[in-house]
Amino acid sequence: MTAETEIFNERTPVGAGSMELRTWIRLLSCAKVGEKRLRRIFEEQFDTTLPRFDVMAALYRAPEGLSMSALSRALLVSNGNVTSIVRQLQAQGLLQSVTDPRDARSAIVSLTKAGRAQFVTLAEAHHQWIAETFRDFPLERMEVLLELLTELRALLSRGT
Repeated sequence: MTAETEIFNERTPVGAGSMELRTWIRLLSCAKVGEKRLRRIFEEQFDTTLPRFDVMAALYRAPEGLSMSALSRALLVSNGNVTSIVRQLQAQGLLQSVTDPRDARSAIVSLTKAGRAQFVTLAEAHHQWIAETFRDFPLERMEVLLELLTELRALLSRGT
């Protein structure tokens, strides 16, 4: 028996090829393909990044601004990741930062007027790209998919 034959005779992992695993992998691959497409388009058309868009979206939804830790929580990323993006957006004049009146050690960041205008432009383009992505996917199937994914998210959230 050769080493190659031994590899193929090893025990198959429990769950390999299961419906759960196949579904999980398909879900991740769809997310990765979609995200890769959005990253490329943001770079090509607006010379920006998806993480910058995400930060701006979170701040657009909070016109009064957010602390850095609240922004990190909203985006499900570390403070370090957010700090770098916030600095880049501040350098472009799209964000402003003020000392938190309740805690002088903390800052509240918010979109500037230019930042809000830039976000609206990005959000409209983003919506158009998403609409194009789903253009050939029937609305009834999209509604079912959304319902199923909502159920799945609720199940996944129970464990956190």
